[in-house]
Amino acid sequence: MPTVTAEKLTEIEIALLIAAGASAEEASIIARYNVGANLVGHDSHGIHLIPSYIDRIKAGHIVPQAPWVITQETPTTTVIDGNWGFGYAVTDRAMRYTIEKAKKQNVAAATVFRQSHIGRLASYPLLASAEGMIAMITADSGRSAKAVAPFGGAKARLGTNPISFAIPSNLDGPFVFDMATSAAAAGKINVATARGEQVPTGWLIDAEGRPSTDPKVLKSGGALLPLGGAEGYKGTGLAAIVEIMSGLLTGLGFGVEPSGRHNDGCFIAVFNVAAFRDLAVFKQEVTEFAQYLKATPLAQGFTEVFYPGEVEYKKELDRRKNGVVIEDATWAKVKELAKGYGLTDKLGL
Repeated sequence: MPTVTAEKLTEIEIALLIAAGASAEEASIIARYNVGANLVGHDSHGIHLIPSYIDRIKAGHIVPQAPWVITQETPTTTVIDGNWGFGYAVTDRAMRYTIEKAKKQNVAAATVFRQSHIGRLASYPLLASAEGMIAMITADSGRSAKAVAPFGGAKARLGTNPISFAIPSNLDGPFVFDMATSAAAAGKINVATARGEQVPTGWLIDAEGRPSTDPKVLKSGGALLPLGGAEGYKGTGLAAIVEIMSGLLTGLGFGVEPSGRHNDGCFIAVFNVAAFRDLAVFKQEVTEFAQYLKATPLAQGFTEVFYPGEVEYKKELDRRKNGVVIEDATWAKVKELAKGYGLTDKLGL
């Protein structure tokens, strides 16, 4: 498997996306977030997704350079129609717009609908924490194909329905929480399939509702399990709330539409810390809180306690220095796309 620098991955992604119809601005935003996921160790949301995005462009499911339209607005709320544009670009703009509202009104929220996949959720609230604000975002796939069985069920009825928060601090790495409400993100199953690996027990059931460690069962009528194992009703409850905030509140609905078009809906909320506490004091208290957690005596078998986001921060330091390992199956698809667009020599592939 090749090891590739973040700079090279970014160059490749921008070139491929522009060749597929994206504007230079869109391609740059997508590459920044997509390669950023690889850097922090979330390869499920990294470059292996680019071939699927290009397939969706060709199928008309993603519309490059689609208009970004506000359909309803108040001083503190915004409803945004992405018109089937690139989810990364649509949600980046939505989060920045909501941050600007929160600067004026202290609290602001937005819903976003009709956009493609938005990638790693944590990327967006981090924009707000860098501005001294607390932010959250939830995402749901609307009436797109589902991957997660509700607790006790044998068939998929829910999306992976992630939720993320970011908090300003003085820590070296950001204090950020990002999780799927399923046992694992669907992208992790796809990466395991590409690498020919099995997945841990407790992640999947097959089409008959039996536990499985074979990632291929997900695309053969199987389903991901909800977060929580024997307490999976907790994961199902969280997933249901995310579905309501990001699917029903946005107007995308629930269930499955036969079009096969991926449709991420989002709920965004931003809170200006200075409206509640002195920002400098708050950031220092969050820092001390993280240090307090890290100072916890270790349980047997553990070598360190991490604050939320620290593992990703350390992974990014390593991968910026040593590069990102890309599975052969993904690299072969990237090279095939480059050849098809006449970019092999330009990209050195």
